[in-house]
Amino acid sequence: MRYVIAFFFPWLSLFLQGKILSGIVCLILQITLIGWIPAFIWAVTSLNRMYADRRTHKVIRAMRRA
Repeated sequence: MRYVIAFFFPWLSLFLQGKILSGIVCLILQITLIGWIPAFIWAVTSLNRMYADRRTHKVIRAMRRA
């Protein structure tokens, strides 16, 4: 669902991740028609990074328990 939001509203995707300043810059970028594509790519990359960080933290917690 977050990827759908990132496709249509890249700035909202960044807001939901807690990146307010990046979301504002992304909104300004999305206002221009040409800037919408980099805004979308930025939002998707940010989502991928967030999911990778979650996986890393999960692995680290599992290693500490062992």
